[in-house]
Amino acid sequence: MKHLATLFAAVVLCAALPAQAVELDPKAVVYQLPDQIKWGPVNAAGGQQAILFGDPSKHGLYGVLNKWTKGNHFSKPHFHPNDRFITVMSGTWWVGSGPTWDPDKASVPMPAGSFVTHYGKQVHWDGAKDTDAVLLIVGEGPATSTPFVPAPK
Repeated sequence: MKHLATLFAAVVLCAALPAQAVELDPKAVVYQLPDQIKWGPVNAAGGQQAILFGDPSKHGLYGVLNKWTKGNHFSKPHFHPNDRFITVMSGTWWVGSGPTWDPDKASVPMPAGSFVTHYGKQVHWDGAKDTDAVLLIVGEGPATSTPFVPAPK
């Protein structure tokens, strides 16, 4: 019984000690906690971006977080020059394809955990309805967006 009381006291004492902070070697690992990620302002279309690595405006690999804010915020039909690989991190992201823009009847919900590929030079549009949607987008820059303009009739 005495050993059990000593063991219990040792466990309580160890639990009360502060945890030792681990220092990671910045030559091996660099990280940002969620509150350290620098988000840009929300644009007129209801989108917001945080650049994680690379520069989407230049040639080369990039990774960004895009947030579509709730409230029926959608892009209009457009395309990008290169493939983009997108993981829905949270919320529901709504995706449509082709030149006909109709978020109510022609978009498909992509819940958190979904993976989507936007192929380069193919027309699509997307956004959020009743919840924010946060996306991780990885691609090859430059990540320009060209509005779709129908051919004159």
